[in-house]
Amino acid sequence: MDSREAAGRFARTWERGWAAHDADLIGTLYADGCTHRSMPFRPVHQGRSGLLEYIRWSFDAERATDVRFGTPLVDGDRAFVEYRVFLVEKEGDKPVTLAGCAAVRFGEDGLVTEARDYWHVADGHREPEGDLSL
Repeated sequence: MDSREAAGRFARTWERGWAAHDADLIGTLYADGCTHRSMPFRPVHQGRSGLLEYIRWSFDAERATDVRFGTPLVDGDRAFVEYRVFLVEKEGDKPVTLAGCAAVRFGEDGLVTEARDYWHVADGHREPEGDLSL
């Protein structure tokens, strides 16, 4: 498994999948027994099915208008990637910007076995300070 290749595929697939609200495409990145945490104090999503349930729930509340992922930083079987998404919340048709990062670990097959996200939301569509590729 080439971690840089897996990390690049992760960022490109999430970018395309989020823009199209294609949870199944995103699901191809994850191992069956993966664990995923969206924000430090939220419950863990167990397995690909648990992750897909969370993604579909999230997509149901929003419409993505622009999705950008930076170049992943890779160390061994782990990668870190920043992202920025312009969304419109369905409730109230409110524009927001979600800026965050994903930390992932890949298995021998290049699929994600563990993932954690940290993100922030701001009102309106605006670029975060700095570059998405450190």
